[in-house]
Amino acid sequence: MEPSEGTTDVVHPEVRAHINSLVSALGGFSADDDGRYVLGDSALEVLRDIKKWIRFYDEKTNRMDVARCLAEANIVDGDLLHILATWPENETNNKFRARAALACFEIMVPLTWPLERDRDQMTVNHHRHLPVLQLAQLGYKRAIINFDAAQILHTAVRVALPSMALSRSDRSGRDEGIIKLVLLFLRNVAMISPPPGVQYDGDESQISRSALIDAFSYQDILLTLLTIASNMGDDFNQEGVIVMEIIFHLVKRVDVTKLFMDEKQLGKAKSNELTAMMNKEAAMHRPYNRKAPSRHNRWGTMLWVDRGDGKVSTVTGQDALLDAATRQHKMDNSKVYRPPRRPRKEDMEPKDLGPPVSLNARARQQLKGFVEEFLDSSFNPLFQHVRKKIDEQKDYVFEYHSRQFFYLVSWFLEAERVRKKVAKDKAKDQKSASAEDVGSFNLVAGVLNQQTFITLNRAIGDALESKRWQELCAAMRCFTQILLTVQEMSESGNEDDEEIAENILARIFYEDETHDRIANIARDYKDQGFEYLDACTELTHTYLRVLEAYSKQNVDMQVRSRRRVRKKKKAANAAGEDEENPVEEGDDSENDQANAERTSRERKFDFNRFVNRFTPQGVVDTFVKFTKYYKDLDDTQLKRAHRYFYRIAFKQNMSVMLFRVDIIQLFYSMIKGQEPLDKASSMYKEWEELVKQILKKCIRKVEERPQLIIEMLFSKINATAHYLEYGYEKQTLSTTQSRPAAELEFRHLVDRDQQIAIAVGVLLDKNLADHVKWLKGQLSTAETERRAWEEAEKAMPSVEGPLVEGGEKKDANEVEKEGAKEGENEGEQQNTESSPTKEFPVISIRTDNDARRTAVFKNSHLRLLMKLVGIERLVPDIDETPESAWIIPSRLTPDQLKESVDLINKAEFNPPTFEDGKLAEDQLRRKTAPRKKAVFDDDEDGGIVDDDDDEILFPAGGPTTRKVADAHLDKPKKTRRRRRKGSEAAEEELGEEELQEKERARREREKAKARRFKSELYVHASDDESDEEDGGGAKWAEFYANEERIRQRQQQVAAQHGAAGVTTTSVAKAEPVKAGIVREERKRKRKAEMLGESKGDSGDSDGDDDLVLAREDDDDEEEDEDEDDLSSRSRKRGARDEDEDEEDGGADDTPLSSPGAGEATGAKRRRLSKEPSAAAEEEDVDMEDADDDVPSSKAPARRRRAGFVVESSDDEE
Repeated sequence: MEPSEGTTDVVHPEVRAHINSLVSALGGFSADDDGRYVLGDSALEVLRDIKKWIRFYDEKTNRMDVARCLAEANIVDGDLLHILATWPENETNNKFRARAALACFEIMVPLTWPLERDRDQMTVNHHRHLPVLQLAQLGYKRAIINFDAAQILHTAVRVALPSMALSRSDRSGRDEGIIKLVLLFLRNVAMISPPPGVQYDGDESQISRSALIDAFSYQDILLTLLTIASNMGDDFNQEGVIVMEIIFHLVKRVDVTKLFMDEKQLGKAKSNELTAMMNKEAAMHRPYNRKAPSRHNRWGTMLWVDRGDGKVSTVTGQDALLDAATRQHKMDNSKVYRPPRRPRKEDMEPKDLGPPVSLNARARQQLKGFVEEFLDSSFNPLFQHVRKKIDEQKDYVFEYHSRQFFYLVSWFLEAERVRKKVAKDKAKDQKSASAEDVGSFNLVAGVLNQQTFITLNRAIGDALESKRWQELCAAMRCFTQILLTVQEMSESGNEDDEEIAENILARIFYEDETHDRIANIARDYKDQGFEYLDACTELTHTYLRVLEAYSKQNVDMQVRSRRRVRKKKKAANAAGEDEENPVEEGDDSENDQANAERTSRERKFDFNRFVNRFTPQGVVDTFVKFTKYYKDLDDTQLKRAHRYFYRIAFKQNMSVMLFRVDIIQLFYSMIKGQEPLDKASSMYKEWEELVKQILKKCIRKVEERPQLIIEMLFSKINATAHYLEYGYEKQTLSTTQSRPAAELEFRHLVDRDQQIAIAVGVLLDKNLADHVKWLKGQLSTAETERRAWEEAEKAMPSVEGPLVEGGEKKDANEVEKEGAKEGENEGEQQNTESSPTKEFPVISIRTDNDARRTAVFKNSHLRLLMKLVGIERLVPDIDETPESAWIIPSRLTPDQLKESVDLINKAEFNPPTFEDGKLAEDQLRRKTAPRKKAVFDDDEDGGIVDDDDDEILFPAGGPTTRKVADAHLDKPKKTRRRRRKGSEAAEEELGEEELQEKERARREREKAKARRFKSELYVHASDDESDEEDGGGAKWAEFYANEERIRQRQQQVAAQHGAAGVTTTSVAKAEPVKAGIVREERKRKRKAEMLGESKGDSGDSDGDDDLVLAREDDDDEEEDEDEDDLSSRSRKRGARDEDEDEEDGGADDTPLSSPGAGEATGAKRRRLSKEPSAAAEEEDVDMEDADDDVPSSKAPARRRRAGFVVESSDDEE
């Protein structure tokens, strides 16, 4: 339907005509009834038609034409509200009025649904209609909450009251839909607000937050919300998320401190704010008035500014005559070069919060009463329920719900603390208050448990990884308020609260992962907006302050590190690495045991060491960016930045991190600049003293180390900062033991002489011939010593011969045996002289200098050559050090040593050559280190220590024990994927493209969930409900009568079949086996046809196609059946035994496992009827007349009616 040419209407004329005709048919104001609104004859059907237009035209086609037409037709203010007003309070049982009211709300909910600007899916219609519909929604809100003839919000609750009165188990799907519809209507009304940049023509006080709270209070909506929230989880389930949304839009951006002030305190606070704003304005005008032009010097001015070296610059304007700083500033602004502008980023500020809200006295008292009642009765049930739904990731829970959850938790925790403070102050004045009323924190205990901390940590981690800054900001606010609440509990003086606070802080600070995350958040800030910056700095300040106080009280504080026990492996060098067998150079798999023990010794928490994580330049830059807003910060925020810079400069002695030109300029501008801090501020004196001391230290440090002048232009790493601060580099002691060079192996199997030649060739190629020469000298010396020792041993028997002969005969016999084995038949003396009985002594390898000792420890090729000639180590690989001894074992004979020397000399004078110009080094590759798994290793078992381990380093549950009943709450929903062995360190962080792809997929899932959620807000059952009043009784009566006739005929047929033994299957009792029965009946029909064709029998049968007769005298006929028939019957045997037992009605009680059962059922299957009975034909005819055909994928032989499955062989012909 395209609009005709030449028209300027943004909506198709036919659509507008249909909508206008429907609106006109709703009803109107009658002059006969004193101007009252009168419904049309088919008002209910018209309302349902309008709902269908909205649903099937606007939502299905992603257009807004119907909503635009309804807005221009003024259907809400002109018709729907007046229809709701026609349902008086005393006519609760009027079903027609109740249905009409429900239909009105089914139209108003999509009309007031929040409008979102999705640039990816917006069309021309969206750009045309969105501004108009936004203003129309403001008109809807004004008309709804200010309607005089009836209480519209109260009427919405009346529509849902019958459904709410039912217990949760007795409610139908329609009841749940009505309750959800009404709550969504209240949510939409509370959510509508003037969009930024759109001017509202009406009175904004009629749609303000104060007007909304007043309407909610007057029409008992606040009481309804309290009732639902307090019964959440018992009587209500899915409604908790919607109730949380309504409360969020009621309290967002409301100042908690002012909410609990009385009139006198509030008036004083407002006067102080006005005074502060006036002083700030005066401070802004003061530097301008000092140099402002007068009426006598308004003439044009042009100056030449000498820049030195004969160069001048032209500057215009009389303000250039004031001082050199102004001239320099004008010169900088007049430069031709401009840095490239970055594309405008999306607004990082939270869009759903809006500007700060100012409430009038009436609305403030109403909201204060609601907040107090909510804290007393509904806080724990609602937020515990919503937290569970967020963890379960229900379909009706969206991404913004977790953000609203954390914001509300933080807001109400702050409200509880302010309320307790006000109550404590009143108790001091009145000197009468019970400690329980002031000191108990049981009302907010639902968000101070371990499950909430798990949800919060998971949300912070996920938001930080996927860069969802608004959600991270809300989570940081929540975490901050939890820390402040727990700190107040620890200082309350109540022993129970102090013990609980101690337990909570122990759980929070026990995880080292939490410490790292806080430091990373503060370090990685970059253009996320002021709201995020404020939340980040507040969390850092609060976390450090609370952790410092806790660590002082608990000197033996322990933390648990969830880092991998074994160090991350370094990337292997490409040179000399085999693709088929890669080995990383930094593989320390042999030192798993030592690394694990070292990690376990570092579990003691040291606050001074932890606070050093907040000294890097990134964290300093975050607080510097926050301090640049000093003109807009309040005293609390200024104090936060002051404490951080004081900690850096004086507590940690890292003031050089602040010695940068822009930071010094900022500090100077805050005190002596053109726009300094207000001197009336309570923080001015502290900042003035801090800046003065920092500048003194900077000047003193420049005098000590002049190189600081250059470093003031740049950011500083920790090593540079330590050198500038102390004058020497930071001394670090290596806690890791140096490891020997990696072992090498040959790529191909070669002989020993070729192996030695390759090893010598590599050393010669690397100009390490001195190592070869040294090794030859060691071998030659060892050979000489071995030959001398051998000659001495041979001479010993001739001198000590009688002693040997006079000894035991056992040695002589052994010598004879050894001689016999070698095949020598000489005398004992001759045999003894040729084979010494003693082993050679071990010879130690001596290095001639330190370089040689290092080469023996670190040079892989020299170590390979030493091993090839037989030299060994005395210690194992894991214990080897540069001082470890190498020996020539006793098994090497002088001839073997001489052979090794000869092979080395041969390789020196005739180095080996290889094909394709390859070097000797190419014939080697790194050898895979043997995996020696430590008991603390977490690669294979996910970090779980074996049960048979005597000592558990990290006991489960942290410093406090957990109940067994709560163990299931800590189970993750999905198992994490473990890193593979060969993964590189660069793969740990997701790339930018992958993050964008994940973000796009996440948005698509959210949109799909939103579409499903919105499509289910209609109460479908309302279209099916009717009575005699709406004029549809005759039509439905005829339908029911026809259904009753069909049911009676089916009952008669079923009774006849039951008497004959026919199997009928009830849908209500045997729905899962219906398809199987239909297949069996088809097989029976095919069998009957085959039997009829094979035997030529046209005799009548006294049963239909479903009848199975048990005849024992058909054995002869069964022998003449086809093989196909027999195979078909054998396949059906198992499925039909069970059915035929039911047909017999228990006549045969023989178990199926007994032989008798098989024979009986086999006899029943021997004969089938060939033709359907007359009753079956009549039944099929009746069902074809009464009901439509059921489509089938294979054969149209299956008919369903009244819960029965009836088959006929006629349909297969």
